[in-house]
Amino acid sequence: MRQEALSDEEVLRYDRQIRVRGFGLEGQGKLRKATVVVVGVGGLGCPAATYLVAAGVGRMRLVDGGEIALTDLNRQFLYSREDVGKPKVEVAAERLGELNPYVEVEPIGEELDERNVGDLLEGADLVVDGLDNWRTRFLVNEACVREGIPFIHAGVRGFYGQMTTIVPGEGPCLRCILKATPPEEDVIPVLGPTPAVLGSLQALEAIKLITGLGEPLVGRLLIFDGLHMKLEEIYVSRDRRCPVCGSAKS
Repeated sequence: MRQEALSDEEVLRYDRQIRVRGFGLEGQGKLRKATVVVVGVGGLGCPAATYLVAAGVGRMRLVDGGEIALTDLNRQFLYSREDVGKPKVEVAAERLGELNPYVEVEPIGEELDERNVGDLLEGADLVVDGLDNWRTRFLVNEACVREGIPFIHAGVRGFYGQMTTIVPGEGPCLRCILKATPPEEDVIPVLGPTPAVLGSLQALEAIKLITGLGEPLVGRLLIFDGLHMKLEEIYVSRDRRCPVCGSAKS
């Protein structure tokens, strides 16, 4: 359980980030009070959750109804061959708990859908997109807009990835950016380092949002091209006629 003040061991554990200009004990305290929900503990969710737990986020809720498969192991580094067939959230929670016992990790082995999305996101300060399908992404996007919860989206394929930050009322939501739902793929081809890059960026963005440091990726879509090692950004605007966020307060 979280304590009211940082222990001496915690201060030492987080020493390098506490030394970062503008971060300090105040930033560490903000992290400690935060609840982050990671939906999907796969290629994106593994690095995002790992770096957030290592950074000292107070409570981490992992949502994933899947089991570990051998084909996951090229990119989902929280798991090993001996874990194949086990529930992802249970193994991930155990590994993350070993990494940082000061973080409360809550595993929820359910697939997020229309019936449970409200309960699964309840109390969240921020939601991280570790999903691999658009239907659920748009469902989480709608719930986050409705509840006023920041949502950090990322998606990957092959050498490529994209990322944006949705802060309800401050910029476009995912439906503003993608008005037509992209086609789903049964099997998404991906190189392991690609989601590692995007998941790490999601963790960095989450830390910025929680601590209030820097400029969030609101109104911008970051495009990662690992094949040619390029980063580009596309400016995106909120659609006032958007069926999801068009009526949200500015």
